[in-house]
Amino acid sequence: MKSLTRYLFLFLAFVFSSCTKEEVRLPDTGDYTPASSKGYLIKHTYYTLSYSNSDRQSEFAYYKLLPESINGTQARTDDFRIDPKVKNNPVSSTAYQGSGYDRGHLCPAADMALNRTAMSETFYMSNMSPMTPSFNRGIWSTLESWVRDAAISNNGVYVVTGPILNGSCGVMNGGIIIPCSFYKLVFKSGTNPKMLGFILSNAGSSSSIKSFTVSVDEIERRTGIDFFPQLEDAIENQLEGSVNLGVWGL
Repeated sequence: MKSLTRYLFLFLAFVFSSCTKEEVRLPDTGDYTPASSKGYLIKHTYYTLSYSNSDRQSEFAYYKLLPESINGTQARTDDFRIDPKVKNNPVSSTAYQGSGYDRGHLCPAADMALNRTAMSETFYMSNMSPMTPSFNRGIWSTLESWVRDAAISNNGVYVVTGPILNGSCGVMNGGIIIPCSFYKLVFKSGTNPKMLGFILSNAGSSSSIKSFTVSVDEIERRTGIDFFPQLEDAIENQLEGSVNLGVWGL
C-alpha cells in the first residue's frame, strides 16, 4: 500500500509539473496597448486584439515579442477556429474557402513558439485577415522574419500589426472586408527607445522592406489608431514623427 501511495504521489507530481510548464508566462514587460479606434479589446494569454465587428477582423494585434517566444520548441498547431471571445457573429475556420485569399495571421504563429497555449491562440480566426497569397507568403513573411531578428538582437520589442480598414478592396462572403494594405510597427523601450513603422499593399512585391518604412504618425493618420499613448508626449512625438533606419540596422 505504501508503494502504491508513493507511485500515486509521483504521478500527480508529474501531472502538476507538466501543467505548470505549459502555462509558464513570459515576465511582465509593461503595457503599451494602443487605443482602439473602431473595435473592442480581446485579451488572450500572450497577445491582445482590437476586434472590429463591422469589418469581421481585428484592427490590430499587439504583443511583446521576446527571444524566449521566438526560440521556443512548440510546433504549429494549425487549429484554425472561432474565437470564443468575439461577442457576436464570429468568423468560422472555413469562411475564407474559395475566396482566393489566405487566412493571414496578424500575430504570426512563428512569434509564439513558447508553448502550446501561445501557439494555438494565434489560430483564432479573430487573428486572421484576408491576404493575397503572393503577399502573405512573400514580402509580408519577409517582414515578419525581420521583426523576429530585431526582437532577438534587441532582447525584445513591442509589435503592433493590422490591416488598414479605412476603405477596402472588396468584400468576401459573410461581409469580411478585404484590406488594400497592412501596417506593422516595432518599438524598443528603455533608455534609448526607438520606433519604426511599415505600410505594405496587399500584393506581392520584390522590393526591399526598407522601401515600405513610414513614420508611426503616418500609420496613425491612415488608421485613426493612437499607438503608444502611454508614452510621455515629448518622447512619443519624437519617436512617432521620424523614420530612423540606421538604429534598426536597415
